[in-house]
Amino acid sequence: MHDLFPAIVYLLCFLTSSACAWMLGRSYRRSQARLLLWSSLCFFFLAANNLVLVVDLLVIPGNDLRLGRLLFALAAVATLLFGFIWDLEKER
Repeated sequence: MHDLFPAIVYLLCFLTSSACAWMLGRSYRRSQARLLLWSSLCFFFLAANNLVLVVDLLVIPGNDLRLGRLLFALAAVATLLFGFIWDLEKER
């Protein structure tokens, strides 16, 4: 049970971020609000980050995929930041 708990948490984090990305993407298609698009892409990258975490720590524990996880996290934050700046520039 002690080794099972982290696996459950990692998988739940992946499922949660995937569900958020899907729901935000679905809402963007309906409303065409650009903030929903950037948020959906951010959560997509966060879900990819969590998937790499699951693969890194549970499936192939001998490999170090920390760089991949950091790149996906950076892509998530950069996408959301770019979206905020892009939409702010379009309003002016």
